Amino acid sequence: MTLDRRHLLTAVAATGFIAAAPKPKGASPALAAAAPGDAAINRYFDTVSDFILANSPENATGLGLDTGKRAALKSRLGDASMAHIEADRAWCKAGLARLATFPDTGLSPPARLNKAVVKYAFELGRDAAPFDYGENTLASAMNEAASPYVVSQQSGAYSGAPEFLDSQHQVHNKADAEAYLDRVHEMARVVRQETERVRKDAGLGVIAPDFILANTIGQQQGLLAIPAAQARLATALGRKVKDAGLSGAHSGEDWQARATALVEREVYPALADQLATLQGLQAKAGHDAGVWRLPNGEAYYRWLLREGTTTALTADEVHTMGLEQNRAIEARMDGLLRAQGMTQGSVGQRMTALGKDPKYLFADTDAGREQLIAYLNGLIAGVRPKLDKAFTLKLKAPVNVKRVPIDIQDGAGQGYMNSGSLDGSRPSTYYINLKSTSNWPKFSLPSLTYHETIPGHAWQGAYLTETGKLPLIRILLSGFNAYVEGYALYAEQLGDEIGMYDDDWAGRLGYLQAQKFRAVRLVVDTGLHAKRWSREKAIDWAMENSGRTRQSMTSEIDRYTGTPAQACGYKVGHTEINRLRDRAKAGLGGQYDLRVFNDLLVKTGAVPLTVLGDVVDGYIKAGGKVEL
Repeated sequence: MTLDRRHLLTAVAATGFIAAAPKPKGASPALAAAAPGDAAINRYFDTVSDFILANSPENATGLGLDTGKRAALKSRLGDASMAHIEADRAWCKAGLARLATFPDTGLSPPARLNKAVVKYAFELGRDAAPFDYGENTLASAMNEAASPYVVSQQSGAYSGAPEFLDSQHQVHNKADAEAYLDRVHEMARVVRQETERVRKDAGLGVIAPDFILANTIGQQQGLLAIPAAQARLATALGRKVKDAGLSGAHSGEDWQARATALVEREVYPALADQLATLQGLQAKAGHDAGVWRLPNGEAYYRWLLREGTTTALTADEVHTMGLEQNRAIEARMDGLLRAQGMTQGSVGQRMTALGKDPKYLFADTDAGREQLIAYLNGLIAGVRPKLDKAFTLKLKAPVNVKRVPIDIQDGAGQGYMNSGSLDGSRPSTYYINLKSTSNWPKFSLPSLTYHETIPGHAWQGAYLTETGKLPLIRILLSGFNAYVEGYALYAEQLGDEIGMYDDDWAGRLGYLQAQKFRAVRLVVDTGLHAKRWSREKAIDWAMENSGRTRQSMTSEIDRYTGTPAQACGYKVGHTEINRLRDRAKAGLGGQYDLRVFNDLLVKTGAVPLTVLGDVVDGYIKAGGKVEL
């Protein structure tokens, strides 16, 4: 099935955002081609940005914006109450009314682009209102984390807050250390708010499936079994204070002991209450994974697909796309496998066998994990010299590679990226889940690494942090899943196109396996939530068609249960980017330059696919010039 343009015209009409008069050389985006209405709408965007940051102090810290006039945010965590969620939806509705007072005719092309992006985000937040359970807000949509469940194996303050404080809260002075302690105190409040909502949702019949509850309960039991003094909430502060040279020298206080006291006195009791609540729901939990069983479940999945793909594609259309692309990629893989003399069994079975070949496996030991991480660093270093084949952009894009913390690895994704801060003080961090190295045969790692780092997510993030070309509102509303993940999947493709597999047939198979896996996701996600597949059917189908381990596919299917439709954004976005690339190439003829097109994707920033199509239309009309 092709992704027809009509499916993409959902909330934003084609307006030719980027086909504008050339800007003066060296002019900044904010000043170039300004129009009479720009100043007013930009002032409104400033108020929207301030509101978002005030209500999401974690984002302020993640971006390095919890300083100066926003310094108070460094002591806070966001509000997780139901009242706050209701207020968020009302705010989105009011925002749409306010946006309507800024007519497009008075705006420059960049301002019209920003307005369209904000409009789409507000519509997602407003239209979440009928689904009065789980995490379904503008904030969850922008974090690729909309979910039917407040707390799961991959969501909730019990896992998110310690990781956030450890990896993102920086301590340079006494005030920063005090702010950390304030946030430990705040964590207890957030956990209590989540527990209240879990109970409220249970009254509506919204209870996570038994396998999700069991995993979540197991993780929480593991956390509570750790003595408070050894909890990451306490030890991370002790390490940060020591690294900053503050321990004893400036205050004489034992910071880690203070954190330990808060964990023991406030956080652990709140977690124990949440754990007891979840345990009390086990007898009522069913085994069905799909959201079809929830109140207004079919409409809810339609909203989730719209949020996850930024299209109007139906579940049937997404399912068919997955089946067709799975078959097409499988045919390519079959040819490569046959060329290596591997002819027996299905493609999935042959890839499973290849993944068990000892020569492709790292030892499942601490030493083996260190070797795997060293290999990832080598892949990042190896791709950098070839980036000139794909971009004219010159970005530094520093990346740290780390193992997913052991205390959250059971519920965490297999690999993910935390982008660096806007001020450059914290680089991007590439996390890989090393619970078992058997999940990562060597040939599977290059494509994942190009996806998460360079030229994928870390490259996307580096444009924001190193150039300052996008306004703050666009950075805060940059979680459009289909663009973000579709681009990263496209970055995997670029790895192949710039020659990273020219001497690595197994690596190319790993790349194609990764592409095939994303097509598989379309099938199993819609299978679970629209076609009422069982968890077991989805796991078996994913294993058979991906050639990956049962442990890995079980983790993935459970992920799709917790965040429905998010996994659909990858292949839908990738498909649309390639469709737009083909259209640009056909429309521009000799004026087409792949590097400039790729620059356009990165410079545009995260947008709904509807808007991305308009951007590319403008690029074609402008004769292949990037007018941003």
